[in-house]
Amino acid sequence: MSTVDRLSVFKTYKLYVGGKFPRSESGRVYEVTDSKGKWLANAPQGSRKDARDAVVAARKAFGGWSGATAYNRGQILYRIAEMLEGRRDQFVREVADAEGLSKSKASVVVDAAIDRWVWYAGWTDKIAQVVGGANPVAGPYFNLSSPEPTGVVTVLAPQESSFLGLISVVAPVIATGNTAVVIASEKSPLPALSLGEVLATSDLPGGVVNILSGKTAEIAAPLAAHQDVNAIDLAGADDVLAKELEIAAADNLKRVLRPQPVDYNETPGIDRLTAFLETKTVWHPTGSLGASGSSY
Repeated sequence: MSTVDRLSVFKTYKLYVGGKFPRSESGRVYEVTDSKGKWLANAPQGSRKDARDAVVAARKAFGGWSGATAYNRGQILYRIAEMLEGRRDQFVREVADAEGLSKSKASVVVDAAIDRWVWYAGWTDKIAQVVGGANPVAGPYFNLSSPEPTGVVTVLAPQESSFLGLISVVAPVIATGNTAVVIASEKSPLPALSLGEVLATSDLPGGVVNILSGKTAEIAAPLAAHQDVNAIDLAGADDVLAKELEIAAADNLKRVLRPQPVDYNETPGIDRLTAFLETKTVWHPTGSLGASGSSY
């Protein structure tokens, strides 16, 4: 049979929840098109139930992931970068279709995204030295502050930067020991759903990152109000939606990172690493040595 007669094998995209690839429990899908309106695929349209399932998976994974050594988390993040490098051509095609870029420009974006992942991997065992330390206090005490992850973080991925922006908001969340429920770009979800396939075949424990696609406002609303979500990044929300979600998030005092203008091509600082960290301070008596009253 000639290649002209061959039928294409279209890819079925699925959600990524708890290390598995379920279809939406609602059975819904929606059409994803490129910048010229050409049909690319049907993406699952996540529901409130999918969002709740993702939170359960993220909470279940939090203990093991936050308890892992920072060095081990760095190794796992670097492994993900290795896997992304191996599937580079696939992501170049998907980013080019999603964002209407030429192949050469999409290659630059994908390379920057992989490098960004490596950059955050290198921070896992360094951020504690930057934001923690010993505090000088008056009295015979050691006073030590150290950063700890906030918990389960909902991330609204950027709408226009479907891959570089996505990685720029997801990597710092998990690098610091949090687990994530990610809502992919509504218009261009395919690179994010393919990222789930990379995460599943890396060393990342299931549930550390959960990826949902669908209508951003529909999925984000129950997550912003969810009592077991500790923080929310509103990067992919417009002003109206961001205000609604921030009000809902106040019910259980979620930490909220408001949307702000960001050039994802620029080298990131550590703001997103520290955005979802809590500081734990421990006091410890030093004791006295000898009659002179000197202490250690």
